[in-house]
Amino acid sequence: MSATPHPANGPLASPTVVTVGSLDQEGRGIARVDGKAVFVEGALPGEVVTITTLKRKPTYDIARADVVLKAAAARVAPRCPHFGVCGGCSMQHFDAGAQVAAKQRTLEDALWHLGHVRPQQVLPPIHGPAWEYRHRARLSVRYVPKKGGVLVGFHERKSSYVADMTSCAVLPRRISDLLPKLRVLVGELSVRDRLPQIELAVGDGPEAAHVLVLRILEPLAAYDEAALAAFADLHGVQFYVQPGGPATATPLRPTQARLAYTLPEFDLAFPYSPTEFTQVNPAINRVLVRRALALLDPRPGERVADFFCGMGNFSLPIARRGATVVGVEGSAALVRRAEENAALNGLSAQATFRVANLFAATPETVEALGPLDRILVDPPREGAIALVKALPGDGPPGRIVYVSCSPATLARDAAVLVHDHGYELAAAGVVNMFPHTAHVESIAVFGR
Repeated sequence: MSATPHPANGPLASPTVVTVGSLDQEGRGIARVDGKAVFVEGALPGEVVTITTLKRKPTYDIARADVVLKAAAARVAPRCPHFGVCGGCSMQHFDAGAQVAAKQRTLEDALWHLGHVRPQQVLPPIHGPAWEYRHRARLSVRYVPKKGGVLVGFHERKSSYVADMTSCAVLPRRISDLLPKLRVLVGELSVRDRLPQIELAVGDGPEAAHVLVLRILEPLAAYDEAALAAFADLHGVQFYVQPGGPATATPLRPTQARLAYTLPEFDLAFPYSPTEFTQVNPAINRVLVRRALALLDPRPGERVADFFCGMGNFSLPIARRGATVVGVEGSAALVRRAEENAALNGLSAQATFRVANLFAATPETVEALGPLDRILVDPPREGAIALVKALPGDGPPGRIVYVSCSPATLARDAAVLVHDHGYELAAAGVVNMFPHTAHVESIAVFGR
């Protein structure tokens, strides 16, 4: 890759011209200057840009793109006026289809370079609407008199400051339109400088509940509650208040409608609390569950384990297909919710749930679950290394579906399954759960 080198001891702000070859896992362009890797924020593959170096390390530099001398065909105008300042999105300047292709390359590169495995088949990517998709979000709140009062939004890029936002293109339209009004509302509360966060949860359907959880460090005054109630009535939202941990979140009005999401293909409904984990993108989650069930192919009479089961997002569809499923999860609260959801959907006889620390799984704890024909694994970013090491080296389960939110930990765990346990990586593909970000979710299926 060509570059105009900078002086070895020159000032950090000295401009450099580079040609970008690819993207890294954070969505930054990768170039080279004098053989040294340079990660360029705001640059796309194939572009020629001038950069300003922000940080120098012995083996790499971090820079930002200042002027695009030759633009990539996939460069587009960002929709959001706050792009580049707000840290919520990093890839709005990249065509949505090209984003998905880049994420597929990130997944394949991680599997090969980190796990030394290649899928026999690359699955078609799962993707959908690129805007107004976030039904879950945590918005920061800061009282900043110098900026006119209260700020409500995501953090600025690589900063603890809150971005000065008046809209957000990836939040539901109703919430985006409310951001300026929320700023005024919070500014009128007695706890305006003791309210650091608002958590958003939006349910399914045309009458879906729009819930805003206020994290408060001091009790609300009576006139605060009145102001919140009036705002809720005017704008069709519901407020919860959370004085402590997630379990302390309670509705401002006890009669409020319950939050829920649905999986219509499986005739399932999942009520949940606004602080409990659910997927941020319900449209993609529906397709993901359909894909996972197709790959897992559970049959009536089989026993299936769903590890890191949460509130039963995959467990209950597996049970609906006629298999017997045991869901295992580290959170007792989520296990209780999964049991409630199984009962609500008439599946308690086929779906049972257990609390266990899967990061400390052993062959003995896995064996104690009984014989398993198939398993599904949906771990957090840390992956499931203890669990995959604890699986038997031969025999059942004959098929494993692994839903991942980190290509690196998927690759690490895939290496154990393939090289140590004798599985084949039959297929893998990306799931674009977070459009306009560098976050890569994926799904893989392993067979004997």
